[in-house]
Amino acid sequence: MLLDIWFDLFNLYMKNILVIGGGAMGSAFTIPCIDNKNKVTITEPYSKLFIKNLSSKTKNHSSLKIKMPKQLIFKNYSNELFREKYDLIVIALSLSGIDFIGKELKKFKIKSPILILTKGLKYEKNSKKILTLSQQLLKKNNKLNISVLKGPCLAKELAKKNQTSVIVANKNIKTAKYIGKMISTKYYLIEYSKDVVGVEINSAIKNIYSMIIGSGQSLNRSSSLFQKSILEMKYITKFFKGKEETVLSLAGVGDLYVSAAGGRNSKMGNYLGRGYSFKKAKQKFMPNDTVEGEQLIREIAPFILQKLNKSKIPLMIKLIKTILNNQKFNF
Repeated sequence: MLLDIWFDLFNLYMKNILVIGGGAMGSAFTIPCIDNKNKVTITEPYSKLFIKNLSSKTKNHSSLKIKMPKQLIFKNYSNELFREKYDLIVIALSLSGIDFIGKELKKFKIKSPILILTKGLKYEKNSKKILTLSQQLLKKNNKLNISVLKGPCLAKELAKKNQTSVIVANKNIKTAKYIGKMISTKYYLIEYSKDVVGVEINSAIKNIYSMIIGSGQSLNRSSSLFQKSILEMKYITKFFKGKEETVLSLAGVGDLYVSAAGGRNSKMGNYLGRGYSFKKAKQKFMPNDTVEGEQLIREIAPFILQKLNKSKIPLMIKLIKTILNNQKFNF
């Protein structure tokens, strides 16, 4: 009898979370969710490797280099997943997967809150506009309740339960706090914002500026580039109707610090600062690495070069020309 009562109480507070995307970040995110006593299901639409990892008995994740929690439920991706009721649906796909999942979600009357972990921006050629990822999903289904989670979070550190602080943004702060309560732990700390656009813009462009800071070749030079990068990020954030103070948040300087201190973008920036062209550095030193800043530049360059005041963003303009024209980065 007492056991039945305990089980009923546990189910009352236990939330049902679906994570779409079995890569490093999606998988790492499940760990605090499970530690917070939630029922967590993960699915992977694309990667055969991650499907193999997560569906195995040991759940050894090849990217995180850890065994995933036994409580984590893996299900093959199918439309049947959306017939179940969830308290939260988390999107942790690659940038190219956002369009795919947007079409999938449109097939169903999804009432569950959506949380986007993916970082990036999309240039829409027809309208000649830059869309954040939440805007891209809302364009396909404007009834979705979308929040975004950004900030200085390395998947491998989160998986090891190192203290990590992130920011959840939703125009309705009550929704953001509802999600935060569901996923926070002693090591996974949540802050909140209403500035969804500003949070998304900053979390994307920091990849570009971490390349620029990485090119410094000395602490003195890099610190100067860091300061100038912040000024440019403030201009860009205001241009897209975000709040300037968001640049100083976890989604701005917080995330920029992590990326500049030791990410792939900063590593590429170092090679550019040493005089290599992007193409040469990629072939010689990083042939198998994805450089998110370079991908973002190719995506948004047509808009940036036409619509923004170039005198306000000289660092970004120089890096755009460096990559598009395969030049050396001299600034």
